[in-house]
Amino acid sequence: MTVREVLGADGTPIVYRAFGDPSSRPLVLLHGWAQSSGCWGDPLLEDLAGRYRVIAVDLRGHGYSGAPADGYDDRAVWASDVRAVLAAENCTGAVLLGWSYGGLVICDYLAVHGTADIAGVVLVGAITSIGRGEKGGKVGAAMRAAVPGAMSEDPQIALAALDAFGASLVGAGRSAATGPIAQALLGNSLRTPPRVRSALFARAVGNDDLLRGLDLPVLVLHGTADSVVDLSAAEHAASLLPRATTSYWDGAEHGLFVEDPRRFAEDVVRFVDTLE
Repeated sequence: MTVREVLGADGTPIVYRAFGDPSSRPLVLLHGWAQSSGCWGDPLLEDLAGRYRVIAVDLRGHGYSGAPADGYDDRAVWASDVRAVLAAENCTGAVLLGWSYGGLVICDYLAVHGTADIAGVVLVGAITSIGRGEKGGKVGAAMRAAVPGAMSEDPQIALAALDAFGASLVGAGRSAATGPIAQALLGNSLRTPPRVRSALFARAVGNDDLLRGLDLPVLVLHGTADSVVDLSAAEHAASLLPRATTSYWDGAEHGLFVEDPRRFAEDVVRFVDTLE
């Protein structure tokens, strides 16, 4: 594993970790709101790195990446971050995998830079649009309950909101065995500055037309009990995508790779290994 840093178009440092053989197909992981590249868990990353060049990115404002004062409402800025990572790793034929808000970042990239270097997309509990009335951005009860407390600068208010929200990330797998994982995910959320947690929602963009015209294979992975991003958001995206494959996990929550990392890896591998 190597840790590297590149600069986005506005000069923001973007940090990422790379695993596996550099000559293997790139699998670029983009995490969700108020998380980091650590959310995936090193065992899963190392498992996938046995087959692919796994690149786990800290989105701007998260993890070890820079947290500028603005730019979170600009899709060109998000797109430039992903582009900088792909260029640094000389990626061609890459698969972009986005969890939750990471799905929106993938759409930002595709809208600005197109599909030339991309072989496929995996959307995991993902939103593809954001803003009032956007079907691709419909959130569930856990996300609604977290707002606005999760954006508060008062540590007691934020901690309570984020801890309750965190239950949806671990879901049915929450137990004594997954306690350390739940704490790590909570730590990721608390480490994300409150102003960044808030800024990520201060934008409105629809990507339905982008999805309708997307000539790429896309795997849509979603839990039927997801209380962060409503299942209907995944169904909406799948209905628009010309080359969509779906895997809906019955009774699963938002963090599929936490609930069942082996099944998650199997779904991803099954999809990626069919790509040209």
